Amino acid sequence: MKTKILVVEDDPHILLGLEEVLKSDGFEVGVCNRGEQALAAFARHRPGLVVLDIMLPGLSGYDICKQLRAKKVTTPILMLTAKGQELDKVVGLDLGADDYVTKPFGVRELLARIHALLRRSGAATRTETAGAEPFQIGAATIDPRTYQLTRGQTVEELTAKELKLLQCFQAHPGEVLSRDRLLNEVWGYNYYGTTRTLDQVIVQLRKKLGDNAENPKYLLTVHSVGYKLAATPKEP
Repeated sequence: MKTKILVVEDDPHILLGLEEVLKSDGFEVGVCNRGEQALAAFARHRPGLVVLDIMLPGLSGYDICKQLRAKKVTTPILMLTAKGQELDKVVGLDLGADDYVTKPFGVRELLARIHALLRRSGAATRTETAGAEPFQIGAATIDPRTYQLTRGQTVEELTAKELKLLQCFQAHPGEVLSRDRLLNEVWGYNYYGTTRTLDQVIVQLRKKLGDNAENPKYLLTVHSVGYKLAATPKEP
């Protein structure tokens, strides 16, 4: 069965181009050109992945992403951002997007990111069904079955990428994990992009863990190499 992708984009030229490229790559494609229609389109198409533009008439891509995640939808979301708008990327990842492509983008990059997201989402599903028990990082409890992180009275929603990263760190406490290794394990061996994506997700995870951005206790930066989960958290 072909994987269906929902494309939410208001530019008719980009929308048609994306539809043709995805169909030629073997996907079924559903399309939507208005933000306020996107949630209904998602319910109608039940896609395996969503390509979501940020700037839309009606609801923005941010609004759509936030509402889907609030409904516990774990479908991968690939956001389309304006060139050079770093804040767009950070906000999108914070709201639950899994990755982003900057306009103008190349067809090869887009397809590589889509295939990587689909591979990782399938791997995440298999991991869950194999048995994923809640685990602890500092004062936070992470439950892979609900994609939630609980810290005191605070409950944070986790994206598939955030959960997978935390699981990687939990499996290797105190071990330095290079950026390339983390990208390979979480985004896939054919990931086409930069380590900046990983760095931005780490920033969001530190916030959710209640970690100090300037002097983190749990997810530690190992300069020029990568990150590690402190085996024994540093004292503040």
